[in-house]
Amino acid sequence: MRRRLAAGNWKMNGTAAALTELKALAGAFPSASVDVLICPPATLLHRAAEVAGDTGITVGGQDCHAATSGAHTGDISADMLADAGASAVILGHSERRTDHAEQNEDVRAKARAAMDAGLTTIICVGESLEQREAANTLDIIGGQMSGSIPDQSTGENLIVAYEPIWAIGTGKVPTLDEIGEVHDFIRSRLERRFGEGVGRSVRLLYGGSVKPSNAADIFGVSNVDGALVGGASLKAQDFSGIIDALERV
Repeated sequence: MRRRLAAGNWKMNGTAAALTELKALAGAFPSASVDVLICPPATLLHRAAEVAGDTGITVGGQDCHAATSGAHTGDISADMLADAGASAVILGHSERRTDHAEQNEDVRAKARAAMDAGLTTIICVGESLEQREAANTLDIIGGQMSGSIPDQSTGENLIVAYEPIWAIGTGKVPTLDEIGEVHDFIRSRLERRFGEGVGRSVRLLYGGSVKPSNAADIFGVSNVDGALVGGASLKAQDFSGIIDALERV
């Protein structure tokens, strides 16, 4: 049985004052029936881990370097994330692929390093609006999966997040059938590559303008095990609504 997961990506948002939202979320965390993960900016990671404590909420990073150490000014290694209290890391987000020209092989190298450091890797895949309109979505997703996911992946160290680029932060959401088609495709590709045991154990998240008002419908779609949430994870009230919807599935 795959445990459902609500993961919040704060992106480049939040100073120390934002930890009050994490405290509020921890106070409202209703039960242990779903997993909750918050990925704050690196400057808040250690403090966020202390706030989360033993509440059942875990924290993660938003990126890591493929090397364990070295002359890489401004970068953070997977071991450093783990040392700061992270249990997971987001890799291959479309904003990293676009803003930093990250390629599939870059994501794969980072994922190897993260897994070696004991971190759960959330590998993001997704198509642009142009690719969607050209009916290339599944080809794009398949290529990203093949190039980005390491061979040592298991149901414990890998999570795949489908984030259609054109839906991130825009308020636009694919139809439920479109979400289901991609998630079913991802599941079948995982089973083909890793076997049914591993393939069926990897959790699949949907990301792209998820909010309390549409979460329940999205969570009812085949092979959607939770969500990777952006803006709506910044406020405890909004994120709690998404968690509640996930608990009711």
